[in-house]
Amino acid sequence: MLSEELGKELIVMARQVLTKYLTSGKKEKVSEELLTKYPVLKEPRGVFVTLRKERGGKKTLRGCIGMPYPVKPLGEAVIESAINAAVKDPRFPKVELEELSEINLEITILTVPEKMVTEKPEDRVKEIIIGKHGLIVQFKELKGLLLPQVPVEWNWDEKKFLENTCRKASLPNDYWKREDVKFFRFEGQIFEE
Repeated sequence: MLSEELGKELIVMARQVLTKYLTSGKKEKVSEELLTKYPVLKEPRGVFVTLRKERGGKKTLRGCIGMPYPVKPLGEAVIESAINAAVKDPRFPKVELEELSEINLEITILTVPEKMVTEKPEDRVKEIIIGKHGLIVQFKELKGLLLPQVPVEWNWDEKKFLENTCRKASLPNDYWKREDVKFFRFEGQIFEE
């Protein structure tokens, strides 16, 4: 678990990085000061950055991209994911600098995904704790991922969570019952503005 203090620093850093990138197109690096203060920023971690636009007390998704596996140091992963969530999420147009003030940032730090192993695929519902686990589904070249906060936001039970993870991968909802479909679960520590 990372400290709340570090979480706040990551949010501030992500906002500064986005502001600079949307202003100049230049990508910031993690400051030496932060790397010295928090050596964990040099450790590889999975990260997702979610952008939500707030208008009239209502939040709508504006971008969400990340790295499910620990392939980059935490600091770099946050920077890259923040920029990609703003300009590379294919579901949305690029974020404009003028709208950044209406956007809330959320950073989710992931544990390493572990393969779910059950005797029968139907038992997968027993291996998920809503609000604790995120899911990755994999079938041939198709993959889909939903963060732990998603089923809470949508008030899904375990079955709906499995179905919607399949849908995220462009698979039929009931593919979670197939033995040749792999599921991985992970946990996420969430920091938000």
